[in-house]
Amino acid sequence: MSFQVKEPILVIGLGGVGSKLVTDVKNSLNSDCLIISNDKKDISEDIPSVHVTTDSIINPSVQLIRGSTYNTSDEIESKISGYSTVILMSNLAGKAGSAIAPVVSEICKEAGTGLISFAIMPFKYEKNKIFNSGVALKRVRANSECTVVLDNDSLLDSNPDLSPKECYDIANSAMIHVVKSLGKSEISSETNIISTSKDGQSMEDSLRDSLKMLYGNAPPNSIKRSMLYVVGGNNIPIGVINSITNLTAGIVNESNSQIDMTSNVKDSKVVMLSSIQGMAKFDNYDPLGIIPQENTLDWSTPDCSIDCELDLYQLE
Repeated sequence: MSFQVKEPILVIGLGGVGSKLVTDVKNSLNSDCLIISNDKKDISEDIPSVHVTTDSIINPSVQLIRGSTYNTSDEIESKISGYSTVILMSNLAGKAGSAIAPVVSEICKEAGTGLISFAIMPFKYEKNKIFNSGVALKRVRANSECTVVLDNDSLLDSNPDLSPKECYDIANSAMIHVVKSLGKSEISSETNIISTSKDGQSMEDSLRDSLKMLYGNAPPNSIKRSMLYVVGGNNIPIGVINSITNLTAGIVNESNSQIDMTSNVKDSKVVMLSSIQGMAKFDNYDPLGIIPQENTLDWSTPDCSIDCELDLYQLE
């Protein structure tokens, strides 16, 4: 079953990465935009925004930012009201993304708004971020009709010569391409994985790296459907396009091709969007994830902290 994108559409960017992605896609979907962040540097004068304040705390924890987001939930709800579809873009490796995404997704679900969530996951060496990103992704998935995940770690595994900045640029570009295609292509109403490659490769090598990145996130038997985007399609011979689509169809059970024939970018490459069963790799990010939801006491409200301003004196 495919996710139905209905107008009016609101694109929400969380934190620094989300605000940059929103700026790049705001004109492609005939949509309105909103930035939500606890950092004033992410706020743009040209785009409506919600500032999540943590008062005098300059290095707030994820839990504190989340608690502060709940304090602004009425303002966020009013900004979302009236839209049929919300596209949520967040970097769950960052504090703002992992803190705010579960709250915004919860508000959308309670309002009955169709939500498609795009999430970027951290590198495995960012050990202090993995747990929070796993918890946030689990809650975002529960609240979204469709979730699209891009894993920085598997991108680096298939291209170990890349710098972190190059990984960020490739990931952002792939995610923007998928978002821009929502108006003309279908996307599965399940969990989807974005996989791609670095620039400057042949189409066959790009497809190989995309598949390697995909299988770094999920075993082959968990892949239900793959959609193939060919960026820069009108710069590529038709025979090459036919070859890679046939190759993809022979690897996965079902394959649909989405050829970008309007792009004239110099460097062409493959971007794959694959729907999977379960979360595979990301299930291990939260060690408590093996506990069934019905046996979890605190599932309804994500972990957060607030300043209660209690006058408690230390007794000696």
